[in-house]
Amino acid sequence: MNLPTESDDISRPHDYDHRHADVSSGWLRATVFGAMDGLVSNIGLIAGIAAAGASNTIVAITGISGLIAGAISMALGEYTSVRTANEQLDAEVVTEREAHTRNPIGEQAELTVLFSNLGMERETAEIAASQVHANSESAVRVHLAHELGLSLDDRPSPWVAAFSSLLSFGIGAFIPIIPFVFGFGNLWLGLAFGGAGLLLAGGLAATTTKRNWLAGASRQLLFGGIAVAATYTIGKLLGVSGI
Repeated sequence: MNLPTESDDISRPHDYDHRHADVSSGWLRATVFGAMDGLVSNIGLIAGIAAAGASNTIVAITGISGLIAGAISMALGEYTSVRTANEQLDAEVVTEREAHTRNPIGEQAELTVLFSNLGMERETAEIAASQVHANSESAVRVHLAHELGLSLDDRPSPWVAAFSSLLSFGIGAFIPIIPFVFGFGNLWLGLAFGGAGLLLAGGLAATTTKRNWLAGASRQLLFGGIAVAATYTIGKLLGVSGI
């Protein structure tokens, strides 16, 4: 570990001590969710229809249809979800600004209580709250952070989330249908491809979040296995003739 020298600005420890991952852009959650959903949904889909007696060609067509529909649906859902969350944050900002305009003394007193609850002495908390409220925009930011745990800087892009989800879902959904698309597979080979994809996706997600690779991979394989077992059983019970 490199310790700061006298010339280092220790008020910025991230410059010399550690770094944080970018958790506010919206791409990571959308990518992981999209890949996992694409894998699990299409593995389950091909398991169900293959167990019902569909030919490899029908399985391939169904899998591709599921990929296209699912990827578009995921992208639209992510865009709407992230944009709605951002609009909700904007609404809270308006509410907080109106409160500061309507009752600045009360808002400052509220911040004093919040600072006191963090461990500041009463006099120190009053001084800190007074200094924060000297700038209305800073006051709004501090109130949002302490009251709601919100930050105006943590505003993910709905477009980034949408395209991340679209791409990752498409890749995840394509993996289990590779044997069918290229004409060399059967259900068990498709499940093997899907299982490998689940292990890889779960392991990569765990690595990104600095958790155990094997645990993350095994967990995702378990989730996928549950989906496959359910759809395979339903497909076997129903059956399809003449396909």
